[in-house]
Amino acid sequence: MLWPLLALFCVPLCFAAQKSPREELVELAAAGNGIIRLNDRTFDLLTSPKRDWSASIQLTALNPQRREFDPSFHAVAKAWATAPPQHRDYHFFASVDFDDAHQVFQKLGIMSAPVVHVFPATEGPNVKNTRNTPSKYDFSNGFEARPLADQLSVHTPIPIPYKDPINWSRITTFLSLIPIVTLAFRFIRPALQNRWVWATVTVFLSTVMTSGYMFTRIRGMPYTGNDGSWIAGGYSNQYGQEVQVLSFVYVILAGSFLMLVLVVPRQLSPARQRTQIYVWTAVNFIVFSALVSIFRVKNRGYPFKLMF
Repeated sequence: MLWPLLALFCVPLCFAAQKSPREELVELAAAGNGIIRLNDRTFDLLTSPKRDWSASIQLTALNPQRREFDPSFHAVAKAWATAPPQHRDYHFFASVDFDDAHQVFQKLGIMSAPVVHVFPATEGPNVKNTRNTPSKYDFSNGFEARPLADQLSVHTPIPIPYKDPINWSRITTFLSLIPIVTLAFRFIRPALQNRWVWATVTVFLSTVMTSGYMFTRIRGMPYTGNDGSWIAGGYSNQYGQEVQVLSFVYVILAGSFLMLVLVVPRQLSPARQRTQIYVWTAVNFIVFSALVSIFRVKNRGYPFKLMF
């Protein structure tokens, strides 16, 4: 008489001790530091047709890509574990390995890994798609954690509170460059304070820019024409190789002029001075004739020329 009454008394306690599927998943996620390790049974539990939660499931295998992506998935799952419980307990991060649940891979028709499937909620306040069809993460954005968190935030109750970790390598590199730059500055400081260095840099930049460098960069002009020509006809066209040739011509013209103005007057020997005058004047005249001939190619109607 006593045993039936005792058994009848324990029935409500058994029902009270039985956990709901979501409560079981919450405990599994807490035990796995935010990630549920799935097998065939827990996968069916997590993806049951009637669920008021969503889930991001990483299907992995032992390959180099898995080792590259797995830290990013763990970082996003760890960030989601810091979300408030009223939101965190309605989206779960899980991982299933081929060795632990190969039937899951066969069921989903997965032939390669890693793959991330997002199963939406099918009932409750977080329903966004009533169909029990998982969406697939697009790995074209890379294996980093930031694009993964941004894309998965579309399916979570609230955006995933992921923050990029501090890039200590970049900070260390920057700090290590400080003494190197300081030491190098001690050696290059005399050059930076030399007016002739700045004059040379200024003349070089002016020569390159006046040759049409920015014109070709802005318009995206090709290096040469389709027929191999390096001079483009007309004022509104110019090739990349033409810029290089014109820069070389301008440098020679500027150099010959500077030689005549700065170097030749300081020659102590009259014979050497006379020779240099002839040489640099001839160089100036010949190169300028080449420049005029290039201009005539671009403008066929130009009637004047010097030597060519």
